[in-house]
Amino acid sequence: MRRDRSFLPPVILGAASLAASASVMAGETKLTSIRIATFTDAPVFVTHAPGDFERLFVIEKPGRIVVVRNGKLLVKPFLDLTDIVQHTSTNERGLLGLAFHPDYETNGFFYVYYTAQPEGDITLTRFEVTADPDIADRESLCPVLSNPHPLQHHNAGWIGFGIHDGFLYVAIGDGGGGPFDPGDDAQNVDVLLGKLLRLDVDSDDFPQDPDRNYAIPPDNPFVGVDGADEIWAYGLRNPWRCSFDRETGDLYIADVGQNTREELNLQPASSTGGENYGWDCKEGALCTKEDTCDCADPELVDPIFEFVHDDQLASIIGGYVYRGCAIPDLVGAYIFADRFVLNGHPIWQLRHDNGKISDLQEIQDELDPGDGLSIGRISSFGEDAFGELYICDTQGRELFKIVPAEQTGPDCNDNGVPDACDIASGASQDVNNNGIPDECENTCPWDIDGDGSVGASDLLSLLVSWGPCKGCPADFDGNGTVGASDLLALLANWGPCP
Repeated sequence: MRRDRSFLPPVILGAASLAASASVMAGETKLTSIRIATFTDAPVFVTHAPGDFERLFVIEKPGRIVVVRNGKLLVKPFLDLTDIVQHTSTNERGLLGLAFHPDYETNGFFYVYYTAQPEGDITLTRFEVTADPDIADRESLCPVLSNPHPLQHHNAGWIGFGIHDGFLYVAIGDGGGGPFDPGDDAQNVDVLLGKLLRLDVDSDDFPQDPDRNYAIPPDNPFVGVDGADEIWAYGLRNPWRCSFDRETGDLYIADVGQNTREELNLQPASSTGGENYGWDCKEGALCTKEDTCDCADPELVDPIFEFVHDDQLASIIGGYVYRGCAIPDLVGAYIFADRFVLNGHPIWQLRHDNGKISDLQEIQDELDPGDGLSIGRISSFGEDAFGELYICDTQGRELFKIVPAEQTGPDCNDNGVPDACDIASGASQDVNNNGIPDECENTCPWDIDGDGSVGASDLLSLLVSWGPCKGCPADFDGNGTVGASDLLALLANWGPCP
């Protein structure tokens, strides 16, 4: 059962103008989860390559990327970087981010984010795939950006390409330590720690520097003014998992809090950058440094959602806005979690529209996979090419998929896959864009006699039916009359059917 949290502490919305409405929608699809794969080491991210509806790419924290093809884990890793990744099982370092270039199908480029041996420097690197699509070329390593990171935590690690601009966004945590941000990194726009960066990885503004292979987008907010040109937004503590809404381009940024609050920020697709999300002047919407910060400064952007916790075992895990095809009434809902589900912490869904939160619900009970399995420690959510959602669980080193408890949506060709998913993958064509696979409908209705061609006999049938004739085969526009519009349609499609 989904639990309404909209009016129960410790859920607190990040701005007074936001109101939560958590009524359960009529006809809402019941959800569950199924285990897809089990891994050797902790999975910390899952994603897909553009246009690839068969494979998932999963990061194992020590430094491997593995492939799950049609539900089967391939034996050989896609890429193994364990010899250059700085990692232990007890710290936050490791291989943390993966993003495929929007033109991956053409150029074979993908990008990884990791903490490098020996000191744990934040490192962004490009690789290429080999002729074997399941194996990357280790020798193609091309440095993009690196930055020292003094401590073992707050490494962040999400990277992703913008939906509308094609630039690479990079989320970096502050310098670590505590309490608060002792290095004052997040509010210092001259350093990259505690920031969201925006890079043009298709150009190079530093041809003399072999370790900096990127360009600065000219409309980045600190170009031409004081501050590092790479910065897109700042005031972040440890932005652990961000995502673009693949339909709107809005960017959701989940930022792990210190002692009391976890926050979810939203940067609209219309943003021109430069947002200050407040850390460490504020933790969520709570002022934490009244003596040194003006917490009433309107330049400090409050989260759209935050929750309070009384213990240290809480870490927000950012998710995705569902844009899949298998669960139609979940479309537009943002799914995210507190990491420690096994300790009774929530998995949520919510919707955000015009500054308001609605449909705020806990869904962890529904997503319990049953059969002796459980989701224990969530490290990340992820999407496949369809837009279906997955959960990485470090407790059992498992990958789960969110699915409807029962089949939803029409399946006109009886293949066990909703029609919308057949169309999305290209397995079925939908030339007239009506949501019905072409193999399930007559794509040449003007061929009245069914001989594969629109000709004289079809014209004769139309003329014989001229006038009021509801349901007649020649009533192509369905208005109950065979008339001029139907005649024009038939003549326009004269000849062999497509």
